[in-house]
Amino acid sequence: MLFNSIEFLIYLPVVFLLYWFVFKPLRWQNLFVVIASYVFYGWWDWRFLLLIALTTFCSYMSGILLDRNEGNRKKQKWISAGNIILNLAILCVFKYCNFFSENLAILLSALGWEADWVTLDILLPVGISFYTFQALSYTIDVYQHKIKPTYDIVAFFAFISFFPQLVAGPIERATNLLPQFLKVRSFSYEQAVDGMRQILWGLFKKMVVADNCAIAVNSIFADYQSLDGSHLLLGAIFFTFQIYGDFSGYSDIAIGTARLFGINLMRNFNYPYFSRDIAEFWRRWHISLTTWFRDYIYFPLGGSRCSKWKTMRNTAIIFLVSGFWHGANWTFVCWGAYHAFLFFPLLLLGKNRKYTDVVAKDRLLPSVKEVFQMLITFMLVVIGWIIFRAETIHQAWDYIVCMVTKFHFSMPAHGKDPLIYIAILLIIEWLQRQKQFGLQLEEKGIFRHRAVRWTIYYIVFIATFLLAGKQEEFIYFQF
Repeated sequence: MLFNSIEFLIYLPVVFLLYWFVFKPLRWQNLFVVIASYVFYGWWDWRFLLLIALTTFCSYMSGILLDRNEGNRKKQKWISAGNIILNLAILCVFKYCNFFSENLAILLSALGWEADWVTLDILLPVGISFYTFQALSYTIDVYQHKIKPTYDIVAFFAFISFFPQLVAGPIERATNLLPQFLKVRSFSYEQAVDGMRQILWGLFKKMVVADNCAIAVNSIFADYQSLDGSHLLLGAIFFTFQIYGDFSGYSDIAIGTARLFGINLMRNFNYPYFSRDIAEFWRRWHISLTTWFRDYIYFPLGGSRCSKWKTMRNTAIIFLVSGFWHGANWTFVCWGAYHAFLFFPLLLLGKNRKYTDVVAKDRLLPSVKEVFQMLITFMLVVIGWIIFRAETIHQAWDYIVCMVTKFHFSMPAHGKDPLIYIAILLIIEWLQRQKQFGLQLEEKGIFRHRAVRWTIYYIVFIATFLLAGKQEEFIYFQF
């Protein structure tokens, strides 16, 4: 079920009303969340429900077994390792089996052997990477004594399957989300209104910015060899905003929807295209995933509390793993390696934590130096997105070469409207860069008047549906 679909438009208010007015006791509320979430997830394919139920039950049991073996650290290690291996094995079978079988077939064919017998075609369950990592965080946190295991199976199933963030995140930690299902929740009008504003902003980013950019991107990438460099650059920039509008739009809708049910999810994007270097970009992009890798892979490897060489090794590992997490294609691995190499100079110079505050925090406009830094960082990110979007490494290289060697400026034949929508997005987000999202208007200055605020909301609402592009599935559903 897509957030930008008629089905969800009917589904959400029905679930909201039943949640607050019918299933009032905590346990009944949690049970209803599980049922509603399984309906939401099963809308794609009911068979996926068996897999998420298995992952959830095994992770739930791992917590109980860890608790019952408190004091026996060796046995606890085997229990946590067993659940981690089981979940990663499930993920690998469904997400990477096709990749490995296809590459094995290519290798065997190159050696002159018949390889048809190794090819497979396994359906990828929607959002499996997201809920698997969420389940893993629980087992790891219980093992590390960051959270006490829960015996409330209903609350645990609600934690893993909570429908707003089930399919594409944010990837929540057990330490943040699970306790919220273990305590009574009360309706907050202010929280719900703020959630509705964030949903509206997310829909604008998805339906107006991302979906309109997608039309131009699909056209340009499909015919890139016959187009000049300026069109290819424009196509790459459009994809840069397509994936941002698409993914951050989903996160906004998910976070806003959760707030309607009294649940607070972590922030997943913090205006990443205003970053002044690549390290700052990765602190602002897909925050729930980057912090997951930081806490569960980077820090255990030693993080930055070791030699420069080992720090670079640890950084390379998490970027390569992050690339492979995104998909079973060498382009994603290459994309991860590309960002690791961009990161290395900052690590060597000790400047990877240089920018941790909002750009031009107390000023309306950035300085010339800040503009230059943001443009350089943005273009480096754009090149990375070309690799990410390409179907093969050869196509990515060919696209970049054509963009550079065939470059001469010409008026774009594709996507003039998306340029306007991107400009609107950038202006609003720049002005709101110290807020959680673009439509979070404080009741002061001109916005102290309710009529002004509601006029803006209505304009965004009407624009979202009048200017919406062709409906596209969210990009990160495939991950």
